[in-house]
Amino acid sequence: MTVLPVNSLLRTLAVAGVTVALAACAEVGPDYVRPAAPTPAAYKETAGPDAQATALPAGKWWSIYGDAALDELVSQVQVNNQSLAASAARVREAQALLKAAGGAAYPSIGLGSLKSGRRNENDFGLGVSWELDLWGRIRRDVEAHRASAQASEADLAAATLSMQARLVQSYFALREDDATIALLERAADVGTRWHQMVQNQYAQGQASSANVADALMRASSAQLQLADTKSARAQLEHAIAVMLGKPPAEFSIAPAPFDVNVPVIPASLPATLLERRPDVVASERRMAAASARIGVAKADTLPSIDLVAGLGVRRGPTGTVDAHAPLFAGGRLEAGVENADAGYSEAVANYRQTVLDAYREVEDGLIATRTLADAAPLHADAAKAATESDRVIQNQYREGVADYPAVVDAANAALNAVRGDLDLRRRRLDASVDLIVALGGGWQPEAGKDATAER
Repeated sequence: MTVLPVNSLLRTLAVAGVTVALAACAEVGPDYVRPAAPTPAAYKETAGPDAQATALPAGKWWSIYGDAALDELVSQVQVNNQSLAASAARVREAQALLKAAGGAAYPSIGLGSLKSGRRNENDFGLGVSWELDLWGRIRRDVEAHRASAQASEADLAAATLSMQARLVQSYFALREDDATIALLERAADVGTRWHQMVQNQYAQGQASSANVADALMRASSAQLQLADTKSARAQLEHAIAVMLGKPPAEFSIAPAPFDVNVPVIPASLPATLLERRPDVVASERRMAAASARIGVAKADTLPSIDLVAGLGVRRGPTGTVDAHAPLFAGGRLEAGVENADAGYSEAVANYRQTVLDAYREVEDGLIATRTLADAAPLHADAAKAATESDRVIQNQYREGVADYPAVVDAANAALNAVRGDLDLRRRRLDASVDLIVALGGGWQPEAGKDATAER
């Protein structure tokens, strides 16, 4: 360490100013440019623009389903969900680290013991230390932390979208259970009445004991299915309560008809998906952070200069220059560069895999929504026909035209057909949610977050 006399302090500061100006132009490590990722010109499973497609409402994609109760529930997720609160805390942590990294570019001022004078004597006073950012190490470190903070923000957006989707799909399953419970209650009531009627016919010698047993089995089966469905609905209600940050004992959803219409979801252009999916953006930002860390590692292998100045009680002003040039560190510094290079390569591979997964999920969503939509009229017709057949055969049985096994078969067929139609509607709704999530849920990053170009 070199100790400067007082009359050399101004010259030291002047040299430092020139050094800082030169250092501002020296930044080691690669300047980040977003690598190319496989991007198709069009989606394979789309048949082109659909005139019936409904644009997603900005910021509230779930309102496309037109269910006021659902809107109210989803609006509470971002406010009360504890998993999202943890993700939001991680964003604040990353922002604090970014602030700390940026602080390294400024002088550090403190009060305490000093080394002053030509003899490097102990003194007490105000001390200032400043690391000159000769090679852009601090700037690259700030760049890395800024990208990491942006990745955390995108992670929060992705977690929010995922939690909203879970709640919406749980709500649809609950409404399906509402409809199924109503269906099974009617089936159980009909089964009980059929059992009583067959018992009366048995007492009059018009039915066999086997007919009585079959009627009892039908009534019991409907009651067991009803109990199972009520249990499943209660568990869905509990799950939704926890998503909303509430104890299940303090939360309930009133039963309602399952009459949510299935919307037609518009598919955006494949090229825009990379900016509209928060998980893809998060992966890209982590890749940018990894690129900046290469510069940090390379700067560690180069000389560094620290300026120290002070104002002591005994000796007055003093200044020192601490220069350090690494010559040998057992390969540690070189290994740090190699590690940063490998970390960037890993981030690039993860980013490209995330992009591929994103396109796959969109294609999966497109094919699922289309095939399920094609099957919907068939299920609806089957349910209508089975219900009508059940009604006709019940009347024929009362008139003595049909036998009891035909009544049982028709009733079971009607129940299964209607439940199948309900199940298909819920699956179509789930598929539409999956497609919305795959397309990013209408999310867009804040302006200016990423101005990088793709090569």
